[in-house]
Parts: sequence; C-alpha cells; structure tokens
Amino acid sequence: MKKAMVFGAGISGLGAEHLLKNMGYEVILVDDKKGISSKEGMEYLDEIEIFVKSPGVPYNEIVMKAKEKKIKLIDEIELSYEYMLQYEIKSKIIAVTGTNGKTTTTTKITELLQYAGYKAEYAGNIGVSYAELLLKHKDLDYIVLELSSYQLENLLDFKPWITMVINLTPDHLSRYKDTNDYYKTKFNIGKNQNENDYFIFNLDSKEVVERENFIFGRKIKISQNINKECDFWVKDGKLYGKDGKILECAKLSLKGKHNLENVLFIVAAAKIVGIQNEKIREFLYNTKTIEHRMEDFFNYGKVKFINDSKGTNIDSTKFAVEAFDQCILICGGFDKKLDWSPLAELIKIHAKEVYLIGETADEINRILLEKGYDSSRVFLLRDLKSCLLNMKERFTSEEPQVVLLSPATSSFDQFNSYEHRGEVFKELVREIFGR
Repeated sequence: MKKAMVFGAGISGLGAEHLLKNMGYEVILVDDKKGISSKEGMEYLDEIEIFVKSPGVPYNEIVMKAKEKKIKLIDEIELSYEYMLQYEIKSKIIAVTGTNGKTTTTTKITELLQYAGYKAEYAGNIGVSYAELLLKHKDLDYIVLELSSYQLENLLDFKPWITMVINLTPDHLSRYKDTNDYYKTKFNIGKNQNENDYFIFNLDSKEVVERENFIFGRKIKISQNINKECDFWVKDGKLYGKDGKILECAKLSLKGKHNLENVLFIVAAAKIVGIQNEKIREFLYNTKTIEHRMEDFFNYGKVKFINDSKGTNIDSTKFAVEAFDQCILICGGFDKKLDWSPLAELIKIHAKEVYLIGETADEINRILLEKGYDSSRVFLLRDLKSCLLNMKERFTSEEPQVVLLSPATSSFDQFNSYEHRGEVFKELVREIFGR
C-alpha cells in the first residue's frame, strides 16, 4: 500500500489525512498530541511517497529531512487540487488572498453565488479544509478558497480560475525573512494561471501593482478612484463597470473604505461569473457583516461592545479604530516581530484608553510611553477576563463608551484561533456585563 505522512493534526492536517485515506494511502500522522512525534516520524521517511505539511507547523528537522530525501513535499491545498484532477471534479476555483479583507471577500463571494442560484461553498483558511469540502461535496459549481501565505508556500500545480491578492501590508515577519519574501509568497496563488484564467488586479494597492510581473492570468482591473484603465471603479459614490452603473455605495450594508475595496472584488468576481447587476445589488444592499469583524454584539446600557477579533494585523485594527474613534481599545497578542510604532500612533489618535493583552503587551506599552501616551490611560492587564472585570468596576451603564477588541495581531499566544478569541471575548462580556 502507498504511504504518506501528514505533519500537523489541525483542521488542514486532518483534512489531508482523510483525503489521502480516500485515495488509498496508508497515512502516518505526525503530531505530538494526536499522532507520533517528529523524532519517531523520522524513522518512516524512507517508506513514504508524499509528505503533507500543515500550514501552521514549522520547517523543523523532519520537514528539512523530507526535502533532503527529495520526497514530494506539498500542503493540503496542493493535495486537494491534485485530488480534483485525479477524480475529474469540475468545480471552478475562486481563490482569495491578501493581508486584509480575505474573510469578508471569500464569505460574501460565496453567499452571492448561492444567492444567484449556484452551488458554492467556501473553505481553506476559514470554515472547513479544502480536503474535507471535497469529500463532502462532489457537485459544486464553485469552490471559494481563502488562502493564507502559509497555505501558499508549497504549491506545485494549483491553478484557480479566478484569483485575487486583495492588498499587501507587512505581516507574519516571524515566519518570513522580510516583507518582500512574504509578498512574493502571496503571489504563488496565481503562478500557474494563463490567459484562460482571471486575476482581479487592485490598482489601489502599491505593493500589488509593483508585482504585476507575477500575474499570469487575464487582469481585471479595479480601483476606488476614477481610472480609465479600470474594469470596475468608483465615481461620485457609485460603483461602475464597463457596462454602466452597478450600484450606489451609500446603500451598501458593508460600510467603510476597506469594505468598498472588498465589494469591488466581490462585484468583479460576480461579473466574471455572469451574475446580473440586479442580483448583485439586491445581495450587497442587504447582506450582514461577518462574525468577528467589527461585530456589534452587546450593549451594557450606553456601553457598546465590538468584537473585531479578526483584526490580526495593524492595518485591520486601523480600519476598526477609525470607525470607532475614541474607543476603549483592547489589543495585543502573539508577537509576529512587527514594528509596533504605527499601532502606537493609531492608539494615540483614536483610543481614549487602551487595555493590553498577550505576548506583545509589554512592548506596545513601552512604545506608547515613549511616544508620550498618558500612562494613566494604559491598562497592562494581559488577559481578556482581567480587562473586562476592570471595566465593570470602572464603567457605568449610563456613560457612553465603545469597547473595541481589535488585537492587531494573531491569537496563538493565548487562543487556538481568532475565532476562539472572539468567542471567548463575547462569552466573557455576556457573563460579566449581563449579570
């Protein structure tokens, strides 16, 4: 029997394990909690044909040894695509990456496709793994994939029909040698495209435009500004395509400049598919915001609580604090080795007070004080429960406040995922302020 090794037993790794077994492989699962250890796994390398590395696990000794032995090293995204080819699954792939806006864009493209009558589901970096989706659904018209840079590192033949890099700003520098390495990895998403495929090209993102030579699909150009080169653009509060006005921006249910960027991608994808303007308008005027992204979920009298746990980098938090100016901000988390000075500047301008949590708390506190932020407005309490208990003692329900959780970094120091962090935040707020 053919043998494969899967390193990492998270959502992606377990999906890969199930898919490989379905393909007739004996699978060796390497994971300190749910499988054998990396050290034990080294003993099986000579027996395996495929090594599937989960996105969250490091490039440690066993991964490098598999490379050295020239074992086929791929990730679950590549494995799933190869499964589609082998079993002639005809679903068209729409693939989404970028630093910010991935989840909103992925979710809303999927929901719009469903609204227009297509069989469509999303997977990848949200919801279920690509592999599990394929095992569950064999007859989808469209598979919409949100893909992180980690999931784009070991691709060979993966080839979406429509792809997009929404925007690029510094992130994950604990993983990559520099920002250019991170940005280049993002563009792996379309490296196998040709003129029969589509790349939605954001002319407003300088870092994307500078990497135009990495684009091989047919470019569909979008911009929030008037641009004669554009296929889709905004002018005088209206979104246009080459066939005329599509929608009025003021009527969009997804508010803010960052969401208008997302909407341009959603509209461009919908028009490539062939969805009529009327359907696009109906959907985008009425759709709801996604969970964990500027989610207004609880009021304690005049105190409003906003869950923006999806704010996993500085630019994401920038959008949130600008939307809720003079908020009580809760931020901090896993240390990605970023420059926290831009975050400190945002806090100085937009946050009335700041509560700091996680690994980055001390460093952000140090930079804030260096920049002259009043130390009496900083609460270095390190975890969500302590922050909320402190607020309960200090705030009355009659004083208008906006409490915004927008961490500006990943969750892995204290939580399993941004979803887990958001759920814990909401549960604690309801428990502490709902009494």
